[in-house]
Amino acid sequence: MFARSFAAIPLAAGFDPAQSGAKRTPAGSPSSRFGRTFSYAGKEVRPFAKTAEATLAEQSGEGYLGHLWFGGDFPHYRNIRLRIYVDHEAVASIDCTLGMATGVGFEDPAAPWGTQWAGITGAPSGIYINYRVPFSRHIRITAQLPQGTPGDTVFWWIARGMLDRDLEVSGVTLPRTARLLLHRQEDLKKQPLDFFDLCKVPGQGMLFQVTMAAQSTNFEFMEGQLRAYMGNMAEPMMLSSGLEDYFLGTYYFNRGLYHLPMAGLTHKDDSNSTFSGYRFHDMDPIVFTDGLRLACRCGEMLGEKIAGPTGKPQATTYTTYVWAYEW
Repeated sequence: MFARSFAAIPLAAGFDPAQSGAKRTPAGSPSSRFGRTFSYAGKEVRPFAKTAEATLAEQSGEGYLGHLWFGGDFPHYRNIRLRIYVDHEAVASIDCTLGMATGVGFEDPAAPWGTQWAGITGAPSGIYINYRVPFSRHIRITAQLPQGTPGDTVFWWIARGMLDRDLEVSGVTLPRTARLLLHRQEDLKKQPLDFFDLCKVPGQGMLFQVTMAAQSTNFEFMEGQLRAYMGNMAEPMMLSSGLEDYFLGTYYFNRGLYHLPMAGLTHKDDSNSTFSGYRFHDMDPIVFTDGLRLACRCGEMLGEKIAGPTGKPQATTYTTYVWAYEW
């Protein structure tokens, strides 16, 4: 009865692994392709001395990138630009700062913390990212220093992955055509009660992670609910009862920073009404077969009432990253 009741939920019912090309690996069963490891590392290197965007690793074949780590000591470290070029693409499908990739905004120095997917162990570096990035023919990982950092700066890194192995996420073996894509919205300024999109994703896929950083003059923008529009749905599925609730917080994050496996609050400053956080969906997958649009609102309405202690959300500036496997 429990399984049958879940089948009535549109989110679950809309995903058919057999039709999408995905397949679930039975418990205890090995992957159909065992695979082999590739690994690159740089120690006390000056890769930016001759070029602004330096190649840190480059690998041919079919497989996935599974681990990145970065070391070094210079200002604005979390603003290093990471780019991942898949299958010789001219424009990187993954282009991010290390901070927002891990859900850290406003260069918050909190460390050490970590999940199975990402974390920061040092000051200012020791940033690791374990997001699995599949490729069919080739992958190239590059980095670019924050603006104003001298090109002869010393840098450390590790990049590692697997070749000839099926990619599994959330217990599902993804199609070999699946790609991890990053959808960014940066410095998006919204007025009270405005709606805005975090992403519009076509086709089939699985949501992996959302990170957000926002700044306002009070925290009542957090009343906004995260919405998912699947396919041509006119009415959304509500993914949260409030913005902080989506990141598994409560009462405008009234207990301060936390770093949990599913979600975390990586920054909060009451003096300027700023916050940042991450939310992974590996343990509660959100899958789609005919496109996905994620949307939010700057504040929220409850009937005729504006939600919040004063009912006066203020203009807010958002930066959001949405990571999704698409095929």
